[in-house]
This record gives sequence, structure tokens and C-alpha cells, in this order.
Amino acid sequence: MKRIRKGDQVVVIAGKSKGQQGAVTRVEETGVYVENVNLVKRHTKSNPQANQPGGVIEREAPINMSNVMLFNPQSRKGDRVGFKVLEDGTKVRVFRSNGEAVDA
Repeated sequence: MKRIRKGDQVVVIAGKSKGQQGAVTRVEETGVYVENVNLVKRHTKSNPQANQPGGVIEREAPINMSNVMLFNPQSRKGDRVGFKVLEDGTKVRVFRSNGEAVDA
């Protein structure tokens, strides 16, 4: 089970986008993609066959998972994530600060 999943609200804790927050759009081995965070400019050539225009395109770059924290709505800050096994045997993610379940 992953600590950070697609759709989670996260806060960036290191790097040039420090302090920004947003929803995770994609999780890969190289890192996580957060919407409107860590934007880079990419100079692309036009491709008429794929109907792609050329020019300077701004897109999201991956951020290492160690540089993001899950956003805790109760404390309004980034929080570490742990795991807990419930009585019925299901494994859930919990916030380390208050022990509340992340997945409601």
C-alpha cells in the first residue's frame, strides 16, 4: 500500500515549489505529479500527424515523494502517514499526529 495515492491533497515541503499544495494527478516510480506545482517550460516541435501545435508548453514535472506530505485538513498542515490494521483485517492509512484515518 502506497503512502501517497492519486487524488490526495499534498503539500510540497522542499524544492522550488516549497509551500504549494495541490492534488496528486499521477504517481510513478520517479515521483508524483501535482497539479499546477513544479511547472517547467518545454520547447516542442509541431506534429501535424498527431495534431499537436509547436511552441513553448508549460507542464508539470515529477516531484520526489520524499518532498511532499499529505495535507491534514484538521491541522491545516502537512502530516506524516502511517498504517493501521482494523479489527476486520483491513489496512488503512492514518495521520501520525492524531491517528485519524485518511481514507474516509
